[in-house]
Amino acid sequence: MPRALPEPSVDSFDLTVILGALAEPGRRALMTELYRSPEPIDCAVIAATVDLGLSNPTISHHYRVLREAGLIRTVAEGRKRMVRVRRDEMESRFPGLLAAILAT
Repeated sequence: MPRALPEPSVDSFDLTVILGALAEPGRRALMTELYRSPEPIDCAVIAATVDLGLSNPTISHHYRVLREAGLIRTVAEGRKRMVRVRRDEMESRFPGLLAAILAT
């Protein structure tokens, strides 16, 4: 049975935390690729697509930082972790922020 991992509420989004999460080039590359996908996608597929050359624990750390900043939603489905950008929530709190940073 799928379960969502803990994430902050929209009211508790902190712009400093969000910008800090996106300041790291590896996390920004993951977010840019996720931003292009309108559907949830397996985090391993995104990591392989971006190919940062980082270890699995480091990739997991990047996903955790993004999730704890409120940028992504992660749902555990067995051994898979399906992720998606929290577009609507981010747009309601900080209109245009993700588009300005991630749109290519």
